[in-house]
Amino acid sequence: MRVPLSWLREYVDLPATETGRDVQAKLVSAGLEVERVEQLGADLKGPLVVGKVLTIEELEGFKKPIRFCTVDVGTANGTGEPQEIVCGARNFAVGDKVVVVLPGAVLPGNFAIAARKTYGKTSHGMICSGDELGMGDDGWGSPRTESGGGGIIVLPPEHEVGTDAVELLELVDEVLDIAVTPDRGYALSMRGVAREAATAYGLPLRDPALLDVPGPNAFGYPVQVSDPQGCDRFTARTVTGLSPEARSPIWLRRRLQKAGMRPISLAVDITNYVMLELGQPLHAYDRSRVQGTIGVRRAEPGEKLTTLDGAKRTLDAEDLVITDDRGPIGLAGVMGGANTEIDDTEGTTTEVVVEAAHFDPISIARTARRHKLASEASKRFERGVDPEATSAAAQRTVDLLVLLAGGTADGGVTEVIAPSAPRTISIPANHPDKVAGVDYGRETVVRRLQQVGCDVYGQDELIVTVPSWRPDLTDPNDLAEEVIRLEGYENLPSTLPKPPAGLGLTGRQRLHRRVGRALAGAGYVEALNYPFIGEHVFDQLGLAADDPKRRVVKLVNPLSDEEPALRTTLLPGLLQALRRNDGRGSHDLALFETGLVFHPQDELRVAVRLPVDRRPTDEEIASLTDALPVQPRHAAVVLAGAREQAGWWGKGRPADWADAVESARALAREAGTELLVRQGQYGPWHPGRCAELAVVVEGAERVIGYAGELHPRVVKALGLPARTCAMELNLDVLEQASAGLPKGPHVSTFPVATQDVALVVSGDVPAADVEAALREGAGELLESIRLFDVYEGEQLGEGRKSLAYALRFRADDRTLTVDEASAARDAAVALAGERAGAVLRS
Repeated sequence: MRVPLSWLREYVDLPATETGRDVQAKLVSAGLEVERVEQLGADLKGPLVVGKVLTIEELEGFKKPIRFCTVDVGTANGTGEPQEIVCGARNFAVGDKVVVVLPGAVLPGNFAIAARKTYGKTSHGMICSGDELGMGDDGWGSPRTESGGGGIIVLPPEHEVGTDAVELLELVDEVLDIAVTPDRGYALSMRGVAREAATAYGLPLRDPALLDVPGPNAFGYPVQVSDPQGCDRFTARTVTGLSPEARSPIWLRRRLQKAGMRPISLAVDITNYVMLELGQPLHAYDRSRVQGTIGVRRAEPGEKLTTLDGAKRTLDAEDLVITDDRGPIGLAGVMGGANTEIDDTEGTTTEVVVEAAHFDPISIARTARRHKLASEASKRFERGVDPEATSAAAQRTVDLLVLLAGGTADGGVTEVIAPSAPRTISIPANHPDKVAGVDYGRETVVRRLQQVGCDVYGQDELIVTVPSWRPDLTDPNDLAEEVIRLEGYENLPSTLPKPPAGLGLTGRQRLHRRVGRALAGAGYVEALNYPFIGEHVFDQLGLAADDPKRRVVKLVNPLSDEEPALRTTLLPGLLQALRRNDGRGSHDLALFETGLVFHPQDELRVAVRLPVDRRPTDEEIASLTDALPVQPRHAAVVLAGAREQAGWWGKGRPADWADAVESARALAREAGTELLVRQGQYGPWHPGRCAELAVVVEGAERVIGYAGELHPRVVKALGLPARTCAMELNLDVLEQASAGLPKGPHVSTFPVATQDVALVVSGDVPAADVEAALREGAGELLESIRLFDVYEGEQLGEGRKSLAYALRFRADDRTLTVDEASAARDAAVALAGERAGAVLRS
């Protein structure tokens, strides 16, 4: 919202010495986001005066039309003689009043004006356009031109020659640019900002909405509201006898321009002006183009409407529309229709029907987004408009049409109002004190709430009637916030919270941090991604049609229509980050992420709305939690390119499936649990290079994830580097299998006994099964086991492989003998032979 300071002063008697910066500081202290103060005309220096064109001589022989003019500027040039000026514009004629800048002046942009010879003549100044004066170039041309705007400023004939044009055109001003948050729709009006300024300075407000408005009668234009939920108020007024030649006066056009709007025509300019002044959007219909009763209803599916921007739109059944006997003539609260537009170019509109209505904010917001048609009206309606201001806004519009266009206000007044009760909130008088930690006292609380516009009754328990222009005030804490902000956020004391002793990070939080540190220490870079996905990614990952990961939680209002669901796996975001970095030249990549994934509940549950005036009960919190999706925490890594770089120290090596598996083992070590790794097959992974990851929880094995090399089809579908590897596992289940904090390694004073064994097994026997048998058979003397070689060849026979393991034995209380170590080894080999058919390789 752009707020000219000169306009603001009409409603609040601000001290004459107050600058825009001073007002900005006051409004910021009151909670409004005033982003900047624009200084209009700060570098403008006169003389700049009104002149009358006396003669025009067309100069020939140049590439473009050039005119040599004489202009009467009165005594502004010190001589009283006509001023000779060369000008290239053609939208003015002899007798027109124009704006003339004389030598010695400086225009915006530090453009100094001096007499100079050009096109064979000496030009003593310039005849100015609106753009040259920093006013914009819209709506300032002669009414004789086809467009009615553009080019040289042609003033109405009543302005005297020699008048100071700086003051006439209001070229010097300060404009406050306010970023209005969604909860403060009232600040999208001069009335709303003026109320805040009056409160901040402790001055009275001249409310522009306090007008004498006639009551409704049976003679107004007929209106039928079929959807009172979508439109609870509709006021219609009629003005006849408008002069087709009437144009918006300078002061009206300048205020619109300073507020960031383009002057169009008198009737449209007046509705825009009243909208800026009172915050109530309005629409003016050419009465001769409206057929029959004006109606408000929901659109029929497939209905068409051509809006004022010239676009033909197909309407949705949820769209609220304005109709006449032919059908839709406007998209309610968003934009009017072209078939009832005020016709200013031909000057045929002499009767106008003024609409001032209040529409449902949610309905208007959805319509504007559905049609991608944001307008000044929809921006206000969706933030909340004062429903009580419709009659005053319509009356203000009628008054201006009568005053500026010579019209006559029709005696008929139509008002359709759905019954509603004022909103009241009960609040303890000391509630703001408790929220802020400051002793304001009842008198201060009541005074501040009254300044906001509330009616307050009661002593210890206040009954507050909320003003109609503040739909955001719904709870006691909203009222407390109003008191606190008006008293000044800067006056709140700074106090440090006192946490109770004995609390700290939960086990889940500690594991999460240890996992992040472990992966970062292993050379992975954390890449945080948005938790949104599109369902097409499941096809790219090769997931089965009945895979549980395909069941997603969809967002009602997603940031992107292409990604409307919450993720059920971390891989899409990580792989997208890997592809993006690879495309930008970083080919050796190792990325990781830890975060939540989201699975829908088996049955739909409605979330309860928690109270804000007290702490929710445990049952209320549990009910809300039960309605949320299941949100386990996962960890995932992706790798591509070189895992170890080549250099003078030797050859490097590429990342492979074993690195992905090792990252999972590292997480299991951080959790202090044993990770079971065996061959697996799942979705995006290569069927021959995929490891299934499992842990034992309460005596039962649970699969927690997969690791390995991605399938070539997945690599191609996602545009990834060849041989990309990945791992993902469920951290929450890993935590359940953990024994708490990991224990440090035990350093024994006794020597280790190492025994190597090479076992020949069938090619389809998993190495994990052989290792499990060796571990169990070796007993408690076994300290560690490591697979260090896998061999397949003709010597072993077809379908056979050799697995070589290094077994380390150690006792805590003695040095093992060779016989003890050998016996433990033989027991391990025997059990491996019994369970996996393993035989010692000779």
